Amino acid sequence: MFKTLLLLLLIPSGVLAQEGKVDATWLHRSISPPNKNDVQAGTCHYKPIFGEGDPDNRILRTVTRFGEFTVAANSKCQAALYDRQEEIYFVVEGNAVLHYADQTYPMRTNDFTYLPPAVSHSIANASGQMLRVLVMSFKIPARISIGAAPPAPKIVNLDAVKKQTVEGHPTSVQYKLLLGPRTATRDAIDQAYVVTSFFWMDFVPGGTNFPHHHEAAEEIYLVMAGRGEIVAGGGTDGIEGRHPAAAGDAYYFRPNCTVGFYNQNKPGATANILAVRARIPPPDEDD
Repeated sequence: MFKTLLLLLLIPSGVLAQEGKVDATWLHRSISPPNKNDVQAGTCHYKPIFGEGDPDNRILRTVTRFGEFTVAANSKCQAALYDRQEEIYFVVEGNAVLHYADQTYPMRTNDFTYLPPAVSHSIANASGQMLRVLVMSFKIPARISIGAAPPAPKIVNLDAVKKQTVEGHPTSVQYKLLLGPRTATRDAIDQAYVVTSFFWMDFVPGGTNFPHHHEAAEEIYLVMAGRGEIVAGGGTDGIEGRHPAAAGDAYYFRPNCTVGFYNQNKPGATANILAVRARIPPPDEDD
């Protein structure tokens, strides 16, 4: 017994500590627009933010990728088809051509669309200017039955969606409800299987999205404009950690992580956040 204890004391503490890594409850990434001069002609570059291609990919459960395509002038991306994934495209900058099955559809800045599983799709840039498109992909569990895909995508512009308050949330933030589940009727597009809400938040000076958490969903916030304090806490006890946030900051929140936002309380201080939330399967049904 004495020899065993002595051996443990002699082992460097760093050796034992190597087993102690704990997965983060939330992630932060800072995104900066690409330099137009660095975008090579003829290229389509995907920049991972969360999910595939990110070193912390393994902690995500329903989100498979959240990132950005940068497409050079007169260039295109490779077509993709996912049997059990759904995607959202949101055009951040420029004009795009969406290839959906064997048809093409124009998209412009602040347009968004839903791409169902089992449909070949891609994005192209037929203009002389750079194109940036947010890409969000989500895994659909095997237990969910997938229906026939719409014959054409529904494309909506952010400006066409009305602002509104949402029951149970402060009136100092107004929402644009962009996309929701197939069973809903409140969103501009209601076609999703696992995405419960894709929405835009518009904060007045001093506005806030009160700290809260979702027990069975993971969520991503992307600050599009303004600055304030993001809330990223530990869980159901409501512990609140505040962190400075500005345009280009992206945050991933695991289920049960406290999340919220406080805008600056000074004249003219508006802020906008683009957010997406997707439900996760219970542990015994996770495939």
